[in-house]
Amino acid sequence: MNQSEEMNGATRAAQLPAFFYLVELESCGSTNDEAKELARQGAPEGTMVFAHRQTGGRGRRGRAWNSPEGNLACSLVLRPALPPADAALLSFVAALAVAETVAALTPARPTLKWPNDVLVGGAKISGILLESEPSPTGLVDWLVLGTGINVSTFPDDTPYPATCLRAVGAVADITPRLVLAHYSRHFEHWYQRLLRQGFAPIRAAWLNAAQGLGAPVTVRLAHENFSGILRDLDMDGALLVDCDGFIRRVTAGDVFFGREG
Repeated sequence: MNQSEEMNGATRAAQLPAFFYLVELESCGSTNDEAKELARQGAPEGTMVFAHRQTGGRGRRGRAWNSPEGNLACSLVLRPALPPADAALLSFVAALAVAETVAALTPARPTLKWPNDVLVGGAKISGILLESEPSPTGLVDWLVLGTGINVSTFPDDTPYPATCLRAVGAVADITPRLVLAHYSRHFEHWYQRLLRQGFAPIRAAWLNAAQGLGAPVTVRLAHENFSGILRDLDMDGALLVDCDGFIRRVTAGDVFFGREG
């Protein structure tokens, strides 16, 4: 399907805020790949690719993301005119939106784990992936924000425990479309705040919901593991870990609660 055919089918969905244009697919390999192709062909900001089933989904560092029918897989085209480092902060915006969606649809109290995991009872319920392309000006030309939320099922073969909305108290007839509507509203709220007010309110909200502040964590980097006390999130989105009085700034890696060994 070419871009014009897809955009002819893209409508302002009644259940989504007017900011969004919905492109709904029965199945695709990756909603991020579909959205990136649309972005390269000029799709407007707010174009939301929503697939009922995703066969080649992926998460951070190329990890596979399981997306059977019944779970939410969506990717959003954004054009925020920000430097790449600032645009990367949109992962925190998405995490806040997912957490508020979980809180709205279940009795659970979600927590946040750096950089963009949403946990319920210590188990991961969503995945977030950002991909972007720079413009000649050095700003981001477009950014695609992929979000997967486990609605009805969750995998049991992941490095972290996982869960889904139904498992944590959502009504039995919950649908991915309903979850998408909630997520879209919460995302637009935080996105507009980021554009108007910068990262400060997003950082404050993220810290308010963060799991493990003041507690031991282990950080796994590409060539090193270290342990310390989780202290803060800085204004660039880096995690600050206290290693016996020396603050280490973490910009990439995996965080686990507790100390190794």
